[in-house]
Amino acid sequence: MFTKFKWLSMALKNAMRNRRRSLVTVAITATGTAAALLGGGFALYTYESLAQASARDTGHLVVAAPGQFDGIDNLPLEHGLEQPEAVAQQLMARPDVKRVLPRLQFSGLISNGDKSEIFLGTGVDAMQEFVVKGPFMKREAGELLDAQIPGSAPGIVIGKGLAKILNAQPGSALTLMSTTVNGALNAADVVVTGVVSTGIADVDKRLAMVDLSTAQTLLQTQKVSTLSVYLKDLALSDTVAEQLRAQHGAKLEVRTWLQQAMFYLSVKSLYDRIFGFLGVIVLVIVLFAITNTLAMAVLERTREIGTLRAMGATPGEVMRVFTLEGMALGSGGALAGMALAGGVALFLLVAGVQMPPPPGRTDGYPLAVAVSIPMYAGAAVTVALLSACASWIVSRRAAHQSVVEALSHV
Repeated sequence: MFTKFKWLSMALKNAMRNRRRSLVTVAITATGTAAALLGGGFALYTYESLAQASARDTGHLVVAAPGQFDGIDNLPLEHGLEQPEAVAQQLMARPDVKRVLPRLQFSGLISNGDKSEIFLGTGVDAMQEFVVKGPFMKREAGELLDAQIPGSAPGIVIGKGLAKILNAQPGSALTLMSTTVNGALNAADVVVTGVVSTGIADVDKRLAMVDLSTAQTLLQTQKVSTLSVYLKDLALSDTVAEQLRAQHGAKLEVRTWLQQAMFYLSVKSLYDRIFGFLGVIVLVIVLFAITNTLAMAVLERTREIGTLRAMGATPGEVMRVFTLEGMALGSGGALAGMALAGGVALFLLVAGVQMPPPPGRTDGYPLAVAVSIPMYAGAAVTVALLSACASWIVSRRAAHQSVVEALSHV
């Protein structure tokens, strides 16, 4: 009876018959869509930030000797990696590897002469370690290990919580005591070069970082705990990990940053449930708004439906008009919601709004919302399809009633 363009034109004209009701429907849809996109964007930004923090902390890949990840050692470095330089050279030969950093994990007591405290130490590559930490480790005072003068006393960087407990500051002399790989007790004198903060209070109370050679001398070994591999792209982690496992077999264990990121996985699981539930609520509200609007339109135009049927229109063609009308309202609301969400995201980026520190942390973080093209497109398509389905269901009964009954409707 009509071309597809004329059907769409008729649907748009019908949507504008009651402008106030249509605008209210579009506003509700836009608000719901924007709320869903802002919630999803906040969750996505949080995921990206936590992923970067986890990857910078552990490396995109962590390479170790068999048994190291089990955490069951009778003596320090019982499952340490031998000849780490040779393994690191093999890894650096790969075109997708950017850095390979050795790390030696150890623990013991740290003393200022009057007071001793438990510490969790890491022997690191002083020239590269703090480069990869980036903004996720903040210098509070002094200098880092890479600024240490050659030939001077071994330096140490400690967390601000530990510095407060020991009343230490840059230049303070401390003593490290730990167990060697042979089970003997050993000690080393160090000088505080800097104080740092990770933003996590419990970590800052135990954090101690020294040069790798200092840690190896203290533990009397040439082993390291792990090699942290930094790739040119985070997305390559799984692919490169599988290649390394196939290449080295049982000689080395390889884990990705995701396998080490327990905090990231916990937060993602929690946010997925929270924002997923909120998204469902928003979609239900939008669905009811569209359904209510189209139900009233169908009721008001029952006689018009009978006239169209009398002129030869089929029930399918009548339902097509209302389906297109509902899709037009839903699409308009979705586009307005996308624009609103994008505007809010831009405002937050420019305004620099800060969130308060979350539980267990000492520093706040910027309130930002990620803008993801796939997420926006998916939201628009979902809202449009739901609106079309609701309109089709509402108009189905009226389109199939008899012509006489529709024409006599009051």
